[in-house]
Amino acid sequence: QVQLVDSGGGLVQPGGSLRLSCAASGRIFRIDAMGWYRQAPGKERELVAAIFSGGITSYADSVKGRFTISRDNAKNMVTMQMNSLKPEDTAVYYCFADLAPTGSSRPKKYWGQGTQVTVSS
Repeated sequence: QVQLVDSGGGLVQPGGSLRLSCAASGRIFRIDAMGWYRQAPGKERELVAAIFSGGITSYADSVKGRFTISRDNAKNMVTMQMNSLKPEDTAVYYCFADLAPTGSSRPKKYWGQGTQVTVSS
């Protein structure tokens, strides 16, 4: 079985910083991508950032220059440093991994439980 555990959310003032982490565990054959989506109240879930197996990164336009995603392949872990946070960054952040479990070559999307990020004065 595969499990994703994400952590690091909280309450921060505008302009502040937070660091999110997500670790994948279990019987994993290959991880193609990891990253985060977020969902604010009344809005659709949106992709925030992703990092692919070759180290290529992708960011939503709204977070470029403020968020940085990195990955530790040996630990199956991904981290996202969020700086210059704005009230509009307030959302539940969901870690994801596109991975193939042991015994399968087909990747599936797995999700963490979500962590709340609130940016408010």
